[in-house]
Amino acid sequence: MTTTALDGEIRDGRHVMQVRIYYEDTDFSGAVYHASYLRFMERGRTNYLRLLGADQRALFEETEREAPGFAFVVRSMQIEFLKPSRMDDVLEMVTETEEVRGASIALHQRVTRGAEVVIDARVKVALVSGGRARPIPKPLRRAMRADQDAPGQG
Repeated sequence: MTTTALDGEIRDGRHVMQVRIYYEDTDFSGAVYHASYLRFMERGRTNYLRLLGADQRALFEETEREAPGFAFVVRSMQIEFLKPSRMDDVLEMVTETEEVRGASIALHQRVTRGAEVVIDARVKVALVSGGRARPIPKPLRRAMRADQDAPGQG
């Protein structure tokens, strides 16, 4: 698996990725259209998993053995739109795991412009395989640091 600077990087357990705003991301007023943020955050989550897999190649192979054809689906999302963004802004998508429970992962995602928080979101994703929710495999839990605070796990 090849990664590039476009994938962002994992810093202090958080995935950080930059996105530049283009005309196509904006609405008639010149502000970023709200659905564009959903695409940016999806890229952040996807690249977070890509980098976890690149850093620990066996991780995804073992996850695939435990849950063949696995995929993550968004189960719920709460978003606070705090500040507008405009064309040519450079935004940073920050994704971090808050909690892993059974078949779901709770993520905190922030979109920032410099020191300003533009978007603050809580996203719950579920792992599915064969059309059913499946438990998050231990290797993925460890990679996301989900077990670090749970006594007796690991």
